[in-house]
Amino acid sequence: MSAPYVIRGSVCLPEAELMWRFSRSSGPGGQHVNTSDSQVELRFDLARTEALPPVWKERALERLAGRLVDGVVTVRAAEHRSQWRNRETAAVRLASLLAEATAPPPKPRRPTRIPRGINERRLREKKQRGETKRGRSGRGWV
Repeated sequence: MSAPYVIRGSVCLPEAELMWRFSRSSGPGGQHVNTSDSQVELRFDLARTEALPPVWKERALERLAGRLVDGVVTVRAAEHRSQWRNRETAAVRLASLLAEATAPPPKPRRPTRIPRGINERRLREKKQRGETKRGRSGRGWV
C-alpha cells in the first residue's frame, strides 16, 4: 500500500491487520489475459481489531452485520489489470466502508410547527373556493 488509509480523524487502517488474497480475475479470456493474479480480496477482522475505538467498533459491527462472516469484512477488487491498482482500490473501498459504518448517527429531526398565518390563509382560501362552487349551483334563480 502506498499510504495509510485514514478512516476518520487520526484513525487509520493498520497494515498488520489486513489480510490479502490474490487470484485470477474472472471474465472473458484472450491473449495474455488472466495470466497474472490480478483480483484482490482484502479481509479485515472487525470483531478482533484494536485499531478502532470501542464505540466505533460496536457501531460498525451493528451496521455491517449483514456483510460480516465471523466478524470479518471482505472487500474484492478486480477492475484493473494491475494487481497494485486493485490493491489500492480494495484498500480505499474498505476505508470508505468503515468510515461510513462508524459515522455517528444523524441528529433526530425536530418537528417544526406550521405558522398560524399559513394555516389561516389555507382555511380562508378553502372557504372562498367553497363559496365559488356554491355560487355555481342553480338555486335561487327562479
